[in-house]
Amino acid sequence: MTQEMLIKNGDIFTAADSFKGDILIRNGKIAEIAGKISPPPGAEVIDAAGLEVYPGGVDVHTHFALPFMGTVAADDFESGTVAAACGGTTTIVDFAIPSKGGSILEALQAWHQKAAGKAVVDYGFHMAMVDYNDKIAAEIPRVVKEGITSFKCFLAYKGAFMVDDAQFLEILTAAKNNGVLVSIHAENGDMLAYLMKHLIEDGHTGPQYHPVAHPASAEGEATHRGLVLARMAGAPLYIVHLSSNEGLKEIKAARSRGQLVLAETCPQYLLLDDELYLQNGFEAAKWVMSPPLRDRAGQNKLWDGLRDGFIQTVATDHCSFNFKGQKDMGKDNFLKIPNGIPAVGDRVNLLYTYGVKKGRISRNQFAAVTAANPARIFGLYPEKGSIAPGSDADLLIMDPDRKWKITKENSHHNVDYSAFEGFELEGMPAVVISRGEVVARYNKFTGAPGRGKFIKRRKFDTGGDRENAA
Repeated sequence: MTQEMLIKNGDIFTAADSFKGDILIRNGKIAEIAGKISPPPGAEVIDAAGLEVYPGGVDVHTHFALPFMGTVAADDFESGTVAAACGGTTTIVDFAIPSKGGSILEALQAWHQKAAGKAVVDYGFHMAMVDYNDKIAAEIPRVVKEGITSFKCFLAYKGAFMVDDAQFLEILTAAKNNGVLVSIHAENGDMLAYLMKHLIEDGHTGPQYHPVAHPASAEGEATHRGLVLARMAGAPLYIVHLSSNEGLKEIKAARSRGQLVLAETCPQYLLLDDELYLQNGFEAAKWVMSPPLRDRAGQNKLWDGLRDGFIQTVATDHCSFNFKGQKDMGKDNFLKIPNGIPAVGDRVNLLYTYGVKKGRISRNQFAAVTAANPARIFGLYPEKGSIAPGSDADLLIMDPDRKWKITKENSHHNVDYSAFEGFELEGMPAVVISRGEVVARYNKFTGAPGRGKFIKRRKFDTGGDRENAA
């Protein structure tokens, strides 16, 4: 039986176009786009008059069910993807993280087990490369064949996830030879370890010292070094969770040399600042993340970088831990506070209100940075991130005038606080559609449990799609 849906009278925005029209969906795919389409017999009709239609959001940086710092992230693939769906995101890419020296194939299998039957939107995986040896090198082609076409290296977390420069060069070269894009967490792990050691020795144990231990200069240095090494290897590079102008300046310099570097930032770095660490006592632990929040001047530079195309994507680095029972493990030592905040359900709403509605980015740029660019960069386009015949019917229908605010109570994150508590919003996802199924209406989840599918991603494209995103 053919399943059909017709979205009528919507103002449609993609990364490249803006127009009013109707969208016919058949069997989970976009079948036709035209000015006027008559409803097929039996089709569900959604009247989008006065509403705005965007590609469903693509968040390429989440951490669900992540074992980290002696505990496990509060959101698993069920609660995390329900929050994503209600917030207008229809595809996520999470990180499979092996143990140091461990098999990357075994890590991939472990993350498949975490997600299968739980995710309610479609998902893929990046592979964290926390080591490099002959066994890992031999497993890379198999991992790529399984649709894992992006690797992440940590230049921080010394003694845990961090790779040294020689390992990083080996990973860059192997990735380039296998059509894989490498991303980096750009902080200088040795600088951080030195600062942490001396802060604790001097009795500086509160969460207000977390940003002191993670200065913007450490991000700038690691971004510079990562770019130099990528250039030496002849490989492209993607910078995750860019938080500072120090890092942004290095990206601009590399791009001016013609180097292929792509960058992501997150809502927290655009909208929250380091005053939160000074005003809230131990409650500041709620915003302990790496990199930390920066100053307001740097925020403005990131908005400019987003507007001007130096930053291609906005993701979340969603990694939620309860304030009570998890974050408070570090009440006597900020080094023991699990790093991360809940954000996957807030990204689209915050960027729409504080980006589009404030005139910082256009509606087309909003579609680009929340959906089209991440899909292009990470081998999901045009099935994801696009509104075109043949694409998956992943759509966000936004009510542009609905006013509300973010609270813990109206959040779907499985965590005891909201990192953006009280933020006023103008615009709400009215209808969220994943592969032709309505999965959310006005912040209420309406989808089926475990309906999300694993997506094998294509190899990194150094041709047309990449050029569009870059």
